Amino acid sequence: MRHATDGAQATLARKREDAFVDGRVHAKIVGADDNAPRAARAGTIALLIAAGGFPYMRVLIRQLGWFIIVGCAAAATHWLVAVSCVRGLELQPLWANVAGWAVAFVVSFSGHFLLTFRHQAGAWHEAARRFFFVSAGGFAVNELSYAWLLRHTGVRYDILLAAILVGIAVLTFLVSRLWAFRRSTAA
Repeated sequence: MRHATDGAQATLARKREDAFVDGRVHAKIVGADDNAPRAARAGTIALLIAAGGFPYMRVLIRQLGWFIIVGCAAAATHWLVAVSCVRGLELQPLWANVAGWAVAFVVSFSGHFLLTFRHQAGAWHEAARRFFFVSAGGFAVNELSYAWLLRHTGVRYDILLAAILVGIAVLTFLVSRLWAFRRSTAA
């Protein structure tokens, strides 16, 4: 079993090495490219991206696309549950926000595990534990910001919540990509 894992890691390492350009060749290209007009450099980069010259860029763009789709679904769920709890159950906005987050967590984790980070996700239970910490940390910032803004501004609760949900999304993507859904490095 150990040998199979070592072989898979060696193959992955070779793929990573093959995806990067030799530093000396890259330096020559960059040096030669500095003499080219700016429009020509931009066209070269666009052509390389379109032709698949940056394999990790394609993965990142695909992940960002899925992150936006899943994140919008989770944020809409969070917002709808919170607003429904305020209007229908007459909960205070901060308590309704907790209910919205709890339901949205399930939507968010499922979508990110199955779609956004499917190629880098390890065991679901490890990813769920890590993502819970990411999501709970984001929610703590969300709730503290929300409480402060509700108290110190005259902005409607639903507008504030929407703005905060958008603001937390960037941080969530970065931490999720770099830690929560990364395969475990333990052998």
